[in-house]
Amino acid sequence: MAIDPATAKLLAQAALKLASDEEARKKLLIIILTPLLCVVLILAAFVYILTHPLEFLGEFFDSRAITEVERLQNDYGMYQYLAATNYESGITSYEGVIFTDGATPVVYYNQRDERFRDKSYGTDNIGGYGCGPTAMAMVVSSLTDKTVDPVEMAEWSYDNGYWAPGGGSYHSLIPGAAKAFGLQVEGCPAKEPQKIVDALSSGKLVVALMGKGHFTSSGHFIVLRGVTAGGKILVADPASKKRSEQEWDLSIILNEAHKSAEAGGPFWIIST
Repeated sequence: MAIDPATAKLLAQAALKLASDEEARKKLLIIILTPLLCVVLILAAFVYILTHPLEFLGEFFDSRAITEVERLQNDYGMYQYLAATNYESGITSYEGVIFTDGATPVVYYNQRDERFRDKSYGTDNIGGYGCGPTAMAMVVSSLTDKTVDPVEMAEWSYDNGYWAPGGGSYHSLIPGAAKAFGLQVEGCPAKEPQKIVDALSSGKLVVALMGKGHFTSSGHFIVLRGVTAGGKILVADPASKKRSEQEWDLSIILNEAHKSAEAGGPFWIIST
């Protein structure tokens, strides 16, 4: 079937226009996707730097410099992570433990408890990184009529932005959680020991952020739960029931407290 020249011309023009429109669409798509792809790559790089800071620094510094950074992090308790030497092995459950030798009975939770240790805290787990939520679970369950276990507190912490990827919890978790669960909270520096003793004597609980020493090789939240007649401090350590059953010199607590705590720390006095 023959096509007349006019029709052929129209068909040729339509084909050219279609090809031109297709090329324009491709160019437009490239213009739109290129900046979006750049943003995605930048965000991915930013997340990697936040979650793998030492690996990132390793691209620019030698191993000695990285080792020094790790030492500084450990000495100043910048990260909360349980090494194998920071907790006792062999015990799998601490269900039903309540300490009653202080002014306030304290419901005890342990982050290494088989019920909690493998549960998620962000992309980390409670067993290795959940001392902050576990400490606040003890405080809330002891000072209020609510029973909040470490899994629930870890979920709350994550949902409210207090989880620090690969580093435990931001220090602001302590005052943030206390206020959210209807408790009074006051930050206290290490230079006010009498204030801590008076608070414990009156039945208040004190969350302490510890640095390298008897309680941790890096950073670790514990609960100060009372003071004895002889002035010794009673604690509830989320990583160790054994340490929780000992009496501690106040000087040890003060000397090993985090050297540069934020959010009003390294001690937070909490009450109803």
